Amino acid sequence: MATSRTPVEIVGRDGPARTGWVKTARGRFRTPCFMPVGTRGTVRAMTAQDIEELRYDVVLANTYHLMLRPGADLIETMGGLHPFSAWEGHILTDSGGYQVFSLQPKIDDDGVTFRSVYDGSWHRLSPEDAVRVQEQLGSDIQMVLDVCPPPDDRDVVARAVERTAAWAGRARSAHRHPTQAQFGIVQGGVDPALRVASARATVELDFDGYGIGGLSVGEDRTEMLAAVEVVVPELPEDRPRYLMGVGDPIGLVEAVARGVDMFDCVLPTRLGRHGTALTAAGRLALRSAPMAADAGPIDDGCPCPVCSRWSRAFLRHLLVVDEPAAARMVSIHNLAWMKALMERIGAAVEAGTLADLRREVTGAWGAPR
Repeated sequence: MATSRTPVEIVGRDGPARTGWVKTARGRFRTPCFMPVGTRGTVRAMTAQDIEELRYDVVLANTYHLMLRPGADLIETMGGLHPFSAWEGHILTDSGGYQVFSLQPKIDDDGVTFRSVYDGSWHRLSPEDAVRVQEQLGSDIQMVLDVCPPPDDRDVVARAVERTAAWAGRARSAHRHPTQAQFGIVQGGVDPALRVASARATVELDFDGYGIGGLSVGEDRTEMLAAVEVVVPELPEDRPRYLMGVGDPIGLVEAVARGVDMFDCVLPTRLGRHGTALTAAGRLALRSAPMAADAGPIDDGCPCPVCSRWSRAFLRHLLVVDEPAAARMVSIHNLAWMKALMERIGAAVEAGTLADLRREVTGAWGAPR
């Protein structure tokens, strides 16, 4: 089994919160970090150049979609996902498990059988298959195949924890890529005992980093954060901690306060494509009537290329007439805003003032739901 360590160099702490660098075979990236989601090899409505200019270090790509279209074999012949997508930064690939389990697949102890969303054809994915496909894609970090159940049935969640642990062991044994890190995933729903058991079983396999999965799937934020609180102390200090699928501002700052390093979510770009902007005062609906004659930028003080050039009124016009450029422009702003927020969180951790920032973010974005 080849392994590529991803040690964390801590440069600042504020209670459990930490900021620093994750070192990989490709280089390093700063934490806490948010990873834009490039499902099919690019962030929707954006280019690799856009993401570079926003100074992001890591993007997430979706194994499920890429293995179906255009196929892992083709991407491998093109030299891997980095040259294929013209992105030189870090790439983290998920295992495809979340997407597969959203399709109500046929599941057994060996793996899952599911239909393609593209043509209805049947496909099989085992823990070893997920490792192999991600090695073909050539990402810097790959995730193991896990079972992601709904959180409301403890017996179902307990069975998912058992299968996830068994599959993680098989994935660890199958991993051969000499420079690709591999992260295990902790499951357990919102049950503290199951979360701790899953964390301990996953840590025993000595992964290069650890994902906290199965959250932000319908539970309220209080339950989500409680689950994070019991998991983080079980994870090694010198490995990255990745809360999967969380990207709302309160969730981000509160999870960092509990010791999480990495995040991903479609929220900023999905909102952007539909005309909702992230601002210091909360969400801004650019399609709304008051925006029609508003000459101001999306967010006062935002230095992003969209706010420095175009008005709310112009962006509303583009959105109302369904001009495709609008999706890109608002998405650029939202990702710029998210990058700035993560940098502010990191700076607050270093300065020991994270509590002040938590109050500010909660005040702008509402009390925990």
